[in-house]
Amino acid sequence: MEMEAPGFWDKPEYSNKLMKQHKDIKNIIESFEKIETAYDDLEVMIQMCYEEEDPEMLEEIKNDYSSFREELETMRISTLLSGEYDRCNAILKLNAGAGGTESCDWAGMLYRMYTRWAEKKGFGVEVLDFLDGEEAGIKSVTFQINGENAYGYLKSEKGVHRLVRISPFNAQGKRQTSFVSLDVMPDIEEDVDVEINADDLRIDTYRSSGAGGQHINKTSSAIRITHLPTGIVVQCQNERSQHMNKDKAMQMLKSKLYLLKQEENAEKLSDIRGEVKDIGWGNQIRSYVMQPYTMVKDHRTNAESGNVDAVMDGAIDLFINAYLKWKNLESK
Repeated sequence: MEMEAPGFWDKPEYSNKLMKQHKDIKNIIESFEKIETAYDDLEVMIQMCYEEEDPEMLEEIKNDYSSFREELETMRISTLLSGEYDRCNAILKLNAGAGGTESCDWAGMLYRMYTRWAEKKGFGVEVLDFLDGEEAGIKSVTFQINGENAYGYLKSEKGVHRLVRISPFNAQGKRQTSFVSLDVMPDIEEDVDVEINADDLRIDTYRSSGAGGQHINKTSSAIRITHLPTGIVVQCQNERSQHMNKDKAMQMLKSKLYLLKQEENAEKLSDIRGEVKDIGWGNQIRSYVMQPYTMVKDHRTNAESGNVDAVMDGAIDLFINAYLKWKNLESK
């Protein structure tokens, strides 16, 4: 008896993709219905308050209206996420720059900021590669944030981040400035159409280390791939085997080369990856000042917040939303 060949949509890769699309559409509909219900409830409460002249109800209406506006703004911002890869998961790479130990500590602070943001969104975080600082903090870390529109939101964070504070590593108690660069790319799940010549690759293995390692100090399972023509370097140490690390690194490399090809075709480097700049003075996209005053300011949109503690605890939607609005106006 002959077995019937599986249908096109029965293949796991297509089935999973359909399930994800179904879930995304369902979430959008539920969000719209929630806002519609909140709007109707507000109308009823306003009418009741007008008829009964109840001052206590007025305070309740103000609170509900504030929540309604916040949810409406969140949905409005999500409509700006129409890029080809905006719905993808995001891969972030932090690199400490000028500033030595202080910059490594700053990289650790930024890593915490983004993981806290992800937790508040209900997104998952997966460390792909990790290198500790020599004395403190993180020298570099590559991690993936998994969630709906993760790349669409986090593409705004691509660039150099500047910290100004009195460094705990400075015995003289002087203010110090340090820099960390952040690269952001979408996790393109499908097999992108990119040809890679094996002769163009240098593949190195090394021992896993730090928070991302599955076999710390046991096996050389971590993989570093260098694409010699472009100088692009990708690393992965989080998977369970050298083979799996290599597959993930190759996926990252293909995604980067695919984006690079699109950028070249568009003759506009800032379309997808943003501008590539040195990690140092004059190139920052955002400044975080902790002394002598407290202020976080984005130099592209002029969005700012005086609550540095909240920002470092993941409250960065102010800057993300301002960037998306700014890019939308810029494209018109």
